[in-house]
Amino acid sequence: MKYWFLIIALGIAGCAGPRMASEQVSAGDAQFNRVADEALNGYLAWRPLLAVSLGLHEYDGKAPDFSAASVEAERQRLKGDIRRLQALNRASLSSTASYDYRILLAGLQGELFRFEDLASYTLNPMTYGGALDVNTYLKRDFAPFDSRVRSIVVILGETPRLMAAARANLADVLPKPYVETAIEVTKGSADFLAKDLVTAVTKDLKDPSLMATFTAVNDRAIMELRDYAKYLETEKLPKANAPYALGRDKFQKMLREQELISLTPERVLEIGTTELRRAQELFAETARKIDPNHPAVEVFKAIQKDHPTADGLITDVSKHLELIRQFLVDHHIVTLPSSVRAKVEPTPQYERATSFASMDSPGPFEKKATEAYYYVTPTEPEWPAQQKEEWLTAFNYYTTDAVSIHEAYPGHYTQFLHLQASPATKIEKIFGSYAFIEGWAHYTEQMMMEEGYGAEKFVGGKPEPSVQAAKYRLAQLDEALLRLCRLCVSIKTHCEGMDVEAATRFFQDNCYYEAKPAHDEAMRGTFDPGYLFYTVGKLQILKLREDYRRQEGAAFSLKRFHDAFLEHGMPPVRLLRELLLTDKSSWEQIL
Repeated sequence: MKYWFLIIALGIAGCAGPRMASEQVSAGDAQFNRVADEALNGYLAWRPLLAVSLGLHEYDGKAPDFSAASVEAERQRLKGDIRRLQALNRASLSSTASYDYRILLAGLQGELFRFEDLASYTLNPMTYGGALDVNTYLKRDFAPFDSRVRSIVVILGETPRLMAAARANLADVLPKPYVETAIEVTKGSADFLAKDLVTAVTKDLKDPSLMATFTAVNDRAIMELRDYAKYLETEKLPKANAPYALGRDKFQKMLREQELISLTPERVLEIGTTELRRAQELFAETARKIDPNHPAVEVFKAIQKDHPTADGLITDVSKHLELIRQFLVDHHIVTLPSSVRAKVEPTPQYERATSFASMDSPGPFEKKATEAYYYVTPTEPEWPAQQKEEWLTAFNYYTTDAVSIHEAYPGHYTQFLHLQASPATKIEKIFGSYAFIEGWAHYTEQMMMEEGYGAEKFVGGKPEPSVQAAKYRLAQLDEALLRLCRLCVSIKTHCEGMDVEAATRFFQDNCYYEAKPAHDEAMRGTFDPGYLFYTVGKLQILKLREDYRRQEGAAFSLKRFHDAFLEHGMPPVRLLRELLLTDKSSWEQIL
């Protein structure tokens, strides 16, 4: 997953296919299908780069139009589609269509929220600095290389118009964190085009005429991006003091419309604060099991010294990933629908500036370039020894295994495998809830440690406490503390007026981050209020699991719950309560 942005993707025509063969397409379903088809076709037409990443190659070589007229037309189209959906008689829909109706409505409302409440096209210059992302054309071999380069040429050829649209659309005064981050993003985009893209194209392209065309277009795109970064530095940054906080009402709207959460921000913050204090106590208690003579933070820093060598990083991560996968099988954690492994590879050079480790699965409709890669960012040969050592401490065995659990098994990659194999409809397969996707991956970190991953041996079928198990638990709790701080900072920033400096201190004081990463997390919170959903989603899943356990009684098994949870796409977790729980009175008890 990308570090800053979760792209909420919507589907294609014919989206509301039946989940159950016994269900007939009623007149209500047919009407819903027509509205949904029109809505989703329009959605993808305006977002061709997203469509290509989903594996829909009829959109190859098409670029988005962010002119003021186009942005306004898309905003109005979204509002019209929402009105048409809301005008439908939900009582006339089959259970499958009704389920998809709510997923689609939540998705369209979430996208309209980005246009209107987040004001992404008028207040956020990041919207433009990384908009023409052609990475998919490089890393996925879905067409001959020269054909993909031609698509890249067409897309990059739109850079002058994109930069002109940015200058025309952006408000005179912007939020300072947005401008500062946009400068960094835009410079990174220009560097990618100047270095990594040129290297990749030069290496594999054999057509001299196409190479000349590519060079001319790419050089112009680089110049435009660098001019835009300079424009932001000289014209926008000096006067950047616009507010960025959503305010309580808009934050409540985000919870309600995107994740179907009716709790108030104050209640969510209360829950998050309680969980943060509990996790901090567990962190200290776990550290004492490893070393009772030193503070918990020092104990954690000490275990970070247990890491692979620079040369052995990829090999060690691969070995541990296979051990994690086997643990799922041996301990009946979740069904693995495919034996195809995620391939551990060094992160591509052009993504190393923003990625520690990431899962790159193909789009749900990709038919050719179907490989799945688990990318791990190595040290660089030119780094001095101290810098290499500092980087590798982040890849200590305990944290790295927690990250591998999150990204691959049984996190994002396992979820992807279930999505591909499930009877979920097309809407369900391509439209994902932030809380479901990141909540599931974050939940699996804790669940795996509770099931005994990292314990040296088992006694009576249960994990025996050990120093090694405590080290794994400490690493997992470190990850949990970060996500809990995100929850608190998101609400404090957008509902209570917390500024970046105070948010930075909050991360330093409560998840023990150093100043630079704490500041980065605080900055992210200004433009990604949804990053609270890592923890919110995890807590929703834990609550659903316990309710399901009580319902099933002796028939409950963890594997059965996980398989059922992953069977229905990636909806707001609130909807899964209706599918998995028979007690209707419990459906609203989400946390």
